[in-house]
Amino acid sequence: MSDKNTEKKLVGQPIFKQLLGFIPRNKFEMLVSKHRSDRYYKTFDSWTQLMTMLFGIFSRCDSMGEI
Repeated sequence: MSDKNTEKKLVGQPIFKQLLGFIPRNKFEMLVSKHRSDRYYKTFDSWTQLMTMLFGIFSRCDSMGEI
């Protein structure tokens, strides 16, 4: 008998991916569109910016340079 619980949806996924799964992407994109937050971006769109900032927070980075 295996110790792994294969019935759970999040088994085998990294924790960061599980956390991002709680953010409804379609609602996020709707807000981006409503507030036009992607109109001037050059490197990171809003979703990538969110992922980067959350990664920095969860990794306990002290500055953007650490990310």
